Amino acid sequence: MPHTPSWLVRESQVPGYHPANHTGTLNRRLIGPENVGAKHVEVLLGVIEKGQGALPHAHPGIEQVCYLLEGTARAQVGDESADMVAGDCCYFPPDIPHVFTVTSDTPVRLLVIYSPPYEESPDRVIRGFAAPTTGNTSK
Repeated sequence: MPHTPSWLVRESQVPGYHPANHTGTLNRRLIGPENVGAKHVEVLLGVIEKGQGALPHAHPGIEQVCYLLEGTARAQVGDESADMVAGDCCYFPPDIPHVFTVTSDTPVRLLVIYSPPYEESPDRVIRGFAAPTTGNTSK
C-alpha cells in the first residue's frame, strides 16, 4: 500500500463519534490538533438524520462555519433563522446561541469548521439555552 502523507486525511479512515448536545449526528474530525497538528482550525464532516441536529448552544470565543454539502436544513442564530440548501454556508459567531436542524427527508452532509479548534471540550461550549422560538425567518 502506498505511503499516505501525514497532511492527507481520508474520510474512510477517520473514526466517527456522536457529539454531545446533538441528536442523530455522526461526526468525523478530518482536521485537528490530534491528527495533523492544526493549531488554529478544526474541520469536521457531519452526517445528520432527518429532523435531527444541534440543540441550542454557544461556543465562547470560537467561530463556527457550516457548509452544506447535501440535503436541506434550518440554521438559527439568536432569534433569526434561515433555510439552507446544498451549497449554502452559514456563520455562527462566538458566544451567540445557535441551532441547526435537518429539514430534508435524506440525511444532511456538511463540513463544520471551528476556529480555534473546539475538540468537543466541555469548557468550550455553553448549553442549557431554552428551545428557540420561531423568530425572524428568511429564505
